[in-house]
Amino acid sequence: MSNIENSLDGTLVDPVSGLTYRVQAAREGKGKAPCLVLLHGVGANEAGFIELARQLDPRLVVVLARGPLTLGPRQFAWFQVNFTASGPAINPAQAESSRATLLSFIEQLPHLHDVDPARIWVAGFSQGGIMSASVALTGPDKVAGFGILSGRILPEVLPQVQAGPALSQVRAFVSHGVDDDTLGIDFARNAKQVLDGFKVALSYHEYPGGHGLSRPMLADFNAWLGEQLVPVST
Repeated sequence: MSNIENSLDGTLVDPVSGLTYRVQAAREGKGKAPCLVLLHGVGANEAGFIELARQLDPRLVVVLARGPLTLGPRQFAWFQVNFTASGPAINPAQAESSRATLLSFIEQLPHLHDVDPARIWVAGFSQGGIMSASVALTGPDKVAGFGILSGRILPEVLPQVQAGPALSQVRAFVSHGVDDDTLGIDFARNAKQVLDGFKVALSYHEYPGGHGLSRPMLADFNAWLGEQLVPVST
């Protein structure tokens, strides 16, 4: 592979899903590597996660995916959303399309980057966390776990979620600021209720602060992820 295919310096395009992304190869370990896919929030882009990616466990292949919708220069999204007095109003067709696209993208990672298909996690901030939950809950055979960082679970996706052995094997991390005025803390507490109902193993955290990624939040997420990076037996 070229340097660009092993670093975060440039972008690649998945030939199947069409998603643009960046990738950081595993810096330690042998054989098929565990992988974390990070998803940005609305109006942002994948480059915002570059600094975080470089701080993550060196055993991981880290993939930074870009939302398929262009909102402006270097501004992307997974679906359009309007914040109304009664709560966020989304474009459900776009959310569904992005969910299917991400599942296709994740399926390609073992072929494109020598990723262990049994050890793929997906996580994201705000809308990225929303999409992580949608992907994991509807495709539990595709991921080992997911993280919702200041996000929520879409009620629109719940009819597609099937309780069962596959879903009970998925692990979840949910974190939220108690003073979040973009997506209120009630969204996190509802997510906890939903995941408990589906018997998904959950690490749940609330923090002081608003809509953002605080250092304690990221430290707890990294610790949660690190606990699951079981070395491949030889």
